Amino acid sequence: PIHLHTHDTSGNGIAMLLAASAAGVDAVDCALSSMSGLTSQPSANALAAAMLGDPLAPEVDGKALQGLADYWEAVRDMYWPFESGLKAATADVYRHQIPGGQYSNFRPRAIQLGLGDRWNDLKTTYREVSDALGGLIKVTPTSKVVADFAMFLVQNNLSVEDCISTADSLDFPQSVVDFMAGRLGQPYQGFPPRLQKAVLKGIEPLTERAGIDLASHDFEAAGARLKLETGLDAPERALLSDALYPAVYKEYREFRREYGQVDALPTPAFLYGMRIGEQITLEIESGKTLVVKLMAVGGLTSDGQRNVYFELNGQPREISVLDVSASEGIELRPKADPSNPSHVGASMPGKIVGLSCQVGQEVAVGDTLLVTEAMKMETSITAGVAGKVMEVLVSEGETVSGGDLLVVLVPG
Repeated sequence: PIHLHTHDTSGNGIAMLLAASAAGVDAVDCALSSMSGLTSQPSANALAAAMLGDPLAPEVDGKALQGLADYWEAVRDMYWPFESGLKAATADVYRHQIPGGQYSNFRPRAIQLGLGDRWNDLKTTYREVSDALGGLIKVTPTSKVVADFAMFLVQNNLSVEDCISTADSLDFPQSVVDFMAGRLGQPYQGFPPRLQKAVLKGIEPLTERAGIDLASHDFEAAGARLKLETGLDAPERALLSDALYPAVYKEYREFRREYGQVDALPTPAFLYGMRIGEQITLEIESGKTLVVKLMAVGGLTSDGQRNVYFELNGQPREISVLDVSASEGIELRPKADPSNPSHVGASMPGKIVGLSCQVGQEVAVGDTLLVTEAMKMETSITAGVAGKVMEVLVSEGETVSGGDLLVVLVPG
């Protein structure tokens, strides 16, 4: 059977589905009208209406479809800040070739990394990277590789050719290194040789399927580890999440441990917080409901906290909360001097998630000193010269900006 899946960024999706239907396609993907179009799929409501009377018309109730669309239109309003930013269909997709699912993820990531004002540059660079990779077929996870590479280039004002000529002084995003090393598979017609050599810096790439030598996953050992960490027997869903997405699942468990059962919160309160005087109800289990009313939020304390005053089932409560958005008292980090080989700087903004060096340690060219992560994009920061670590200016968990000085080396 031929199953057609498409996004509708260009606005030509319905025409495509009608033509495919006439050509004999067996199944097509659509979305309810209120959730369709742009970077989503073409409208199921429109397709059903357009094919009325056609022998191949889908056997769906148009009135029922509209009822579903009305419901999801109200739900969609809660999530509008997370949308792609497109206001109308655009043929520009034929130029930049960003897949719909990637576009709606790529733009918010760019904004969070401080590149929102360079969105047009990112779109142009995305196509340049795609072409440099041989017209790579862009689906998850290869589309993320192209996006990560494009953001890296725009952030550092580089071209693909610049990367090849100055590769020794650059720290490429980990997803780009993994791709060039063959860890995501072997692309049609292979890798671009010059770019692959520049990115890998001597790493020997795989030439066969990446999973051939992968060890079998030990679910029994994983279950024992999770029980030790959580104190509970791990259900099948937890074991599978841990096996497939270990870093994401660990982050999820740490979030739950710190913040508790947030899924009981109404969506608007969870995403945007409560207004002063607003009251919400939380059903934490069957027959057990909490009534929460926000009364006041205090000023910022010297340690970046705010006192939050609220009522819980009519009883006054107070809690101190760290205000992560407060700007008072933020110390700017020194910047790395690009012309100084002893300075190791951050190529992208992000969070320090791994520290592999300490003061006094001898390092060789290419040794990983630390790892940063931003919006699921990891970057290994390596030594550009051989020598000794004289100073480490960051620690795990800290956030850095692009160009911040992270490590100082003494060549030798």
